[in-house]
Amino acid sequence: MSKALADLPSPGNGYAIVARDVVKTYDTGTVEVHALRGVNLEVPKGQMLAIMGPSGCGKTTLLNVLSGIDEMTSGEVHIGGRRLAAMKDNDKTDFRARRMGFIFQAYNLIPVLRTVENVELPLLVAGVRASDARPRALAALEWVGLTPEAHRRPAELSGGQQQRVAIARALVNEPDIVFGDEPTGNLDSETTEEIMSLIRRLNTEKGQTFLLVTHDANVGHQAQRVVVMRNGRIEKEFRPAPF
Repeated sequence: MSKALADLPSPGNGYAIVARDVVKTYDTGTVEVHALRGVNLEVPKGQMLAIMGPSGCGKTTLLNVLSGIDEMTSGEVHIGGRRLAAMKDNDKTDFRARRMGFIFQAYNLIPVLRTVENVELPLLVAGVRASDARPRALAALEWVGLTPEAHRRPAELSGGQQQRVAIARALVNEPDIVFGDEPTGNLDSETTEEIMSLIRRLNTEKGQTFLLVTHDANVGHQAQRVVVMRNGRIEKEFRPAPF
């Protein structure tokens, strides 16, 4: 076992995510693409971390590997003290549904469902009774200031409102960790600031861990910590001045 793996922090040490020597290689049959080249990362519980870097540097691949959406080629990832590689596929899917939330650049709302129905969908999929899911979805909409829009459909909402619905959906199961892949990428600067203000508030009030992939320096500098990637590696990290 490598020294890095031997030094893997114990599950109870206050880390939401611990990654060691993470490698991800895509084999197209004619060429190998080295997307991640031995990434090491520790994210304390409750921290908001921004992952930045140029296009193709491995930001989204790292997010997908850390969340268990994509398999790593080698290395170790522990989420909330549990080793991802030790989970069966069904266990990993259930773990994501119960312990993680996801916010994407594309809002991924279902057009035919009303706002509250979009938000309660993850709960229903996780087996929560409909009579319990509805009040929890309404509470999540209240967190993001969208109670008046609960019965509107996505097409009736602005881009910023749709992203707020997506955030409510990501938070409705009260996950330990929220992953965001360019969560403000489709928004103008004013709406971006509104969404980031909301994310900062939720991070502070609920103590949830946020990992945000972004190309926007203004978004990155609102995190508590920034890691910068290049060519599949973490090149540097820094802590922005308090926002």
